[in-house]
Amino acid sequence: MDNIGKAEILQIVDAVSRERGVSKAKLIEAMEQAVQIAGRKKYGLEQNISAQIDQNTGKISLFRVRTIVDKVENTFQEISLEDALLIRPEAQKGEEIFEPLPPIDLGRVAAQTAKQVIVQRVGEIERESQYEDYKDRKGDILNGTVKRIEFGNIIVDVGRAEALLKKTQQIRGEMFKVGDRVKAYVQDVKREPKGPQIFLSRTDDEFLRKLFEMEVPEVYDNIIEIKSIAREPGSKAKIAVFATDISVDPVGSCVGVRGSRVRAITNELAGEKIDVINWDKNVAQFVINAMTPATISKIVFDEDKGRVEAIVPDDQLSLAIGRRGQNVRLASKMTGWSIDVMTEEQESKRRGEEFANTTELFVSKLGVDEVTAQLLSAEGYTSLEQIAYADSAALTSIEGFSNKELVEEMQSRAITYFEEKNEEIIEGLEKLGVEQELLDSLDLPPEYILKLAEFGVKTIEDLGEVTASEFRQIVPANIVSSEEIEALISFAKKQSEAHE
Repeated sequence: MDNIGKAEILQIVDAVSRERGVSKAKLIEAMEQAVQIAGRKKYGLEQNISAQIDQNTGKISLFRVRTIVDKVENTFQEISLEDALLIRPEAQKGEEIFEPLPPIDLGRVAAQTAKQVIVQRVGEIERESQYEDYKDRKGDILNGTVKRIEFGNIIVDVGRAEALLKKTQQIRGEMFKVGDRVKAYVQDVKREPKGPQIFLSRTDDEFLRKLFEMEVPEVYDNIIEIKSIAREPGSKAKIAVFATDISVDPVGSCVGVRGSRVRAITNELAGEKIDVINWDKNVAQFVINAMTPATISKIVFDEDKGRVEAIVPDDQLSLAIGRRGQNVRLASKMTGWSIDVMTEEQESKRRGEEFANTTELFVSKLGVDEVTAQLLSAEGYTSLEQIAYADSAALTSIEGFSNKELVEEMQSRAITYFEEKNEEIIEGLEKLGVEQELLDSLDLPPEYILKLAEFGVKTIEDLGEVTASEFRQIVPANIVSSEEIEALISFAKKQSEAHE
């Protein structure tokens, strides 16, 4: 083709618009850019050239564009107001003057340039259009076809774009080949120079949520709410559901008639077994539900440590723990509590040992007889600190403790014990040379400050060099949380830097 005529321009635009699904206006814009390039090659690269193409006739108009200024410094880009008024009588400073230029011969080379610009522009438009199509699909499920497999990562054709299903986001044991259909969850969509990057996952917990929305109308319509999910992809999952309408059975609706609904989801997830359980605002009941299919006899909470003891009959232990600890692990993840499972026999034995140890402590330190010590243990008193600082009325209300003199003497001994113990700790801290600045910074029981000092933490600088795991080995979770440990160490590091 030696030249691009008016009719040919419109033909190219019509053909590409139909073939690639790109609007004619955007293609005309790309053609104008191509003509501008040709114009600058003819009239000089320093010129500001503008091209306009009539969308109805295909007529090409070429202009030199200059800005009206008081003092011209660049004659290629600027024009004086005096000269501008000769071209356009109503011209004003700051405006642009469009000076018509003679039409240029769009020869074979220019025609190729025009085509290249159009192809490039079409690619940019398509990539931007793809991003616009998929940017709001994050959090959705996409269906596609395996296009190719690269180092275990699967490239999925999802229509107008390609998506990436990384090996780490595939269910273990699943095998795909080119041409297979794939259903996956859109984790993220990013704008990239080569086009949108769509990241898929089949292991994300949210994939399971979306599958239930697709399979269970009550979930999609928000009649049933999915409160919590825990998965070990391809193996087992637990999902907690709740319905505000008491007439709706959330578990039954999700499972379906003879398990039809949950079975469809299991089939999609390579046989992943799914326990659907009732969510409950009562944490104890929720933990019991989460331990399905095991039967729980008793639940004991330790809120300071964020742990739960689940007591089960002896014949339920393996069921509660699950294969390789899977059942209790998923229940912990779903409830947010660390769950320890023990049998009734183990729990009884441990309680007996704790009772005996507490009784012995009270006998030796409070000077009471064994029966009195056992009564205190039975009432829930497990430490001398509890006795020392208990309300005396609460102690005298215990059967056998109506003697106020006995209670006062017992509390006095407990307080004396703690005072003596604290004095010993203070002496120990002085001998180790612990700095006062560190003591002021640590809001901990004295015995744990002593343990830290024995470990080597004697100054603020020492504290800043301790790791969180080392600190945790010395001070248990019921005394200080992990967040508090991180804050303490961070504070110590800042203080150390200030000293420097």
